Amino acid sequence: MTPWFVGVIFERTCRQKKRKKYVQVIVLLCCNHKTNFLPSFCLKHLSMFYHFQKKENLTIIPPRAVPKKPHDIWTFQPLSPKEDLEKKLLLESIAWPETPPWQTPLSLNETSCPANSTFTILPQSGDGQWHVGDKLKVLIKMYDFQGRPKKSGGEVLLARVHNLTLGAGVVGKVEDHLNGTYSAVFSLLWEGSVWVEVTLVHPSEAITVLRRLNSEQPDRVDFQSLFRSRSVSETTICNVFLRSTKQSLCNYTDLHTGDPWFCFKPKNLNWIYQQSYSYLSLLSGQAAVNSSNVESGPSGYYYQGAWQTLSGTKVQQFNTPSAITQCLKGKVVHLYGDSTIRQWFEYFSGALPDLKEFDLHSQKQNGPFMAMDFANNILVTFRCHGPPIRFRDVPISELRYIANELDNVIGGTNTVVIFGIWSHFSTFPVEVYIQRLQSIRRAVIRLLNRSPGTVVIIRTANPKALTLYETLTNSDWYSLQNDKILRVIFKGLNVHLLDAWEMVLAHHLPHNLHPQPPIIKNMINVLLSYTCPLKGG
Repeated sequence: MTPWFVGVIFERTCRQKKRKKYVQVIVLLCCNHKTNFLPSFCLKHLSMFYHFQKKENLTIIPPRAVPKKPHDIWTFQPLSPKEDLEKKLLLESIAWPETPPWQTPLSLNETSCPANSTFTILPQSGDGQWHVGDKLKVLIKMYDFQGRPKKSGGEVLLARVHNLTLGAGVVGKVEDHLNGTYSAVFSLLWEGSVWVEVTLVHPSEAITVLRRLNSEQPDRVDFQSLFRSRSVSETTICNVFLRSTKQSLCNYTDLHTGDPWFCFKPKNLNWIYQQSYSYLSLLSGQAAVNSSNVESGPSGYYYQGAWQTLSGTKVQQFNTPSAITQCLKGKVVHLYGDSTIRQWFEYFSGALPDLKEFDLHSQKQNGPFMAMDFANNILVTFRCHGPPIRFRDVPISELRYIANELDNVIGGTNTVVIFGIWSHFSTFPVEVYIQRLQSIRRAVIRLLNRSPGTVVIIRTANPKALTLYETLTNSDWYSLQNDKILRVIFKGLNVHLLDAWEMVLAHHLPHNLHPQPPIIKNMINVLLSYTCPLKGG
């Protein structure tokens, strides 16, 4: 994420308990210029979705009314009373502040403007100086493009403090006061200078649009399947949601997990074999709320470019192939998920010269992949998760649900299971994601019951660069909501959470769906530290 900055420099004092150390605290209020919230960008890109009337005061006219229930085909496996209650509690836990209603016309001048918004570093109690371990608090006040203060909450704000020279960074926690003001709280974890950065990802008006998209257009990304019978083939549309037509359906809901999936039945084939799956990118026309838990504090931070956790397993540095090999010796590592998990398979394949990939004649994007080090008895595999997934030309035999795969894992002290599943669920109502995670959790519990020594590691979501397409299909707001759900669903189990959200947000590199190599290396260090923990730590 390359932000657009408006900043003012403040000088404050930060010192350790008995030794003075002055620090320059710089606060930056930023707007991600790749999203649709700067006027010039809005004018250029939003015309794909809205008709503009060119007046002195720019307005947006929606092209048509969207039906409230466009999807008539969608079935869920019945939930147990316990899981149904859990779903309701999960939905309550991610409840977002009320955002402005959709207006016709909608004026961009009434949306939040980072250039007009202000911030204040709140005074430190006592001697007015900050010490390592203290909290730094910033008050943010949002204004629109006409300079008028915002009166409600609901903005998506991300915050961090960092020092590029020291290779240091840690995320801040943002609290929404529901009246146009926000607090950002930062832990001061190193001695020296800190830069404070707050990024406006989406104004509250954008959340109104994103909510509406997922409730009214969950089929805005089309998936396709190729059906074949001998020399005859036909492609049809598939999805979790399909709009009612006279065309017959094929129901591919998984019998074990209950995850729904439907395809329109081919018109010219009687005996049907679904050969492959792909996707076609189509876009159709309260108390104070914490965006994260302010009291819990960050999970870790960077210092000298290395990620350190603040509690739990100590992160070791696996800087050589021999160190990685020694940790993985005699182990089986199964990786399941999307392309952000595939990155880890690619890291191992590239970093370990003795780990040889076995050619399964798979496509580079899709997998499955397998690599072996015979001398050290290491096996590493990768398999993508089942639909929905925005990969191209995946043989249907290779589309498998993570829960079903886990049921086939023997497990044990020499088995490491790693999965991450989040990015491809952002266009759907959150209930779809909840059901998927509940089925995976049941499989994880079964695995740990039969093989308690199995190491299970779960990768969280991460912020990313937001083009217009990414904003409307894979917004950080969608990822943030799903990330909160994942953390709650797996809380209390004997699993390890790899906090990719904080590891990307705290780093100085631009946000990317696929984090850059320095971040991946730190993730691998965390992963291996869970796999081979130090004794007593």
